[in-house]
Amino acid sequence: MSNNHFFNKNILRAYDIRGEFGNTLNNIDAERLGNIFASSFSQKQKVIIVCRDGRLSSPELVENLKKGLYESGADVIDIGLGPSPMLYFAAHYLKSDGAIMVTGSHNPPNHNGFKIMRGKIPFFGKDILDIGEKARNGEWNYRLGSKEDYFISDKYIDVLLKSIKLDKFNKSLKVAWDPGNGAAGDIISKIVNLLPGEHTLVNENIDGMFPSHHPDPTDPKNLEQLINLVIDKKLDIGLAFDGDGDRLGVVSSSGNIVWGDQLLAFLSKEVLCDMPNSPIIADVKASQNLFQEIEKLGGVPVMWKTGHSFIKSKMKEISSPLAGEMSGHIFFADRYLGYDDGIYAALRVLELINDKFTLDNFLNSLPKTYSTQEIKIKCSDDKKFRVIEELYSILNNEKIKVNRIDGLRIEKEDGWWLLRASNTQAVLVARIEAKSKKSLKDFQKELNFYLNKFNLSLT
Repeated sequence: MSNNHFFNKNILRAYDIRGEFGNTLNNIDAERLGNIFASSFSQKQKVIIVCRDGRLSSPELVENLKKGLYESGADVIDIGLGPSPMLYFAAHYLKSDGAIMVTGSHNPPNHNGFKIMRGKIPFFGKDILDIGEKARNGEWNYRLGSKEDYFISDKYIDVLLKSIKLDKFNKSLKVAWDPGNGAAGDIISKIVNLLPGEHTLVNENIDGMFPSHHPDPTDPKNLEQLINLVIDKKLDIGLAFDGDGDRLGVVSSSGNIVWGDQLLAFLSKEVLCDMPNSPIIADVKASQNLFQEIEKLGGVPVMWKTGHSFIKSKMKEISSPLAGEMSGHIFFADRYLGYDDGIYAALRVLELINDKFTLDNFLNSLPKTYSTQEIKIKCSDDKKFRVIEELYSILNNEKIKVNRIDGLRIEKEDGWWLLRASNTQAVLVARIEAKSKKSLKDFQKELNFYLNKFNLSLT
C-alpha cells in the first residue's frame, strides 16, 4: 500500500474539496480524505458523520470515504441521502467530532466534492490545504473504528418546524416549491404536508442528472419553470433550492426574482425588531441598499468575505443572529443553529408573508438602483489571483480607495463595482450597481478598461 497520495491541486478549494468525478476527483481521493481526516484527531475515539447528495457518483464516493474513515479509527455514522443542512443538524444533535458531506452542490452533474466540519465549526482555508500536504507526506494512521447507519431525517424535520412560528403562517398562502431534483426533495415533500396553506411541488424527485434544469437558483433561466408556475396558478410565492439544499431562491407572486441581498433585507426586519442593534452580515457582492436598510432598521451592517465557511465563522465571532450571501445562502442563529439551511430560510420567509406584507410591496419600497447580476469572466486558477493583486497595485497608484475584504470593491457616490477571484471556479466574478443607467454604463466602461490590461473583458 502506497504511503503517500497526490490530490489534483485544483480540487482543494478555499472552503471545500470539489472536482470532476473520474477526472480530477476519484474514489481513492475519497478514501484518502477519510484516512487523513480521521487521523487528524488526537483522541483515539472520534465520531464522524457522513451524508451524501443525489449525484450519480455520490454513493461510491461516500462508501470510499467511509472506508478511509473507518480504517483510520473513526466511528462512522452514515445518515444516508439528504441535504447538507441535515448533516449540519446531525453534527449538532449527535455532538459529533466531525462531519463530511459528499456533494457537488450546484456544479455540473459530473462534478462532486466534500464539505467538511470539525466539531460544529467549518473546516476550510489552510485546513483544506493541509490535507493535500498530509497526503503527499503519507500522514495517516491505520486503526479500525466502527460503522453504523442512523436515520435522522424525521428529527431534523421536527426541529425545523419547532424553530418557526407556525401560528403566524397565513392559512390561505399558496406556495410553489422546486427542489430542482436535488437532495432536499424528500425532506421538502414531507414538510409541505405539515404546513398550513396550499402547496405545489415540482422536480421533487431526487435525480442526479437534474433533468428539468440545473439546480442553481441564482441563474434566472433555472427559475423560469417556477416563475411560470407561480404566475399561471396565481400563487403567492415560489421557492427554489440548489443541489444540496443549503441555498434558497425566491420568486414573488408577480414573478419577480428576489435576489439574495433583497431576501436578507426582507428577513432582517423581524430579527432586528426582536434583537435591536444586532450585527447582520452580508457578503461583499451585496447591494449597498442592503447595508443601508439594515442600518435603517436599527442593525449594524457587516460586510464580509463570500463563502459559507467564512460567513459561519464570522457569525460566531461577532454573535450575529442573521447573515446571508447573494448566492442564496441564508444563515440563522436566531431561533436556529447558525448554519445555512435553504429549507429553514424558506420557512422563515413564509412566516412573514401576508396580505399587508408581500414580497412585491417590500421590493417596491427599496431605493431604485441599476445593477448587473454576477458576471463570470473566464480566467485560469493560476491567473485569477494574480490579476486581483496587480489590479490593486494599479488602483493604489491611482489613489483610488479600495475595499479589500474580498477581492476589490470600488465604492463611489453614485454606485460601486466589484472584482474578485472565485474560490470554486476558474473565473473572476464581477458585479456593478449604480443609481442611474448612465452611471451603470460608466462603471462598466471603467471596469472593462482595467480588465483589458490583462486581456480580459466583461463580455
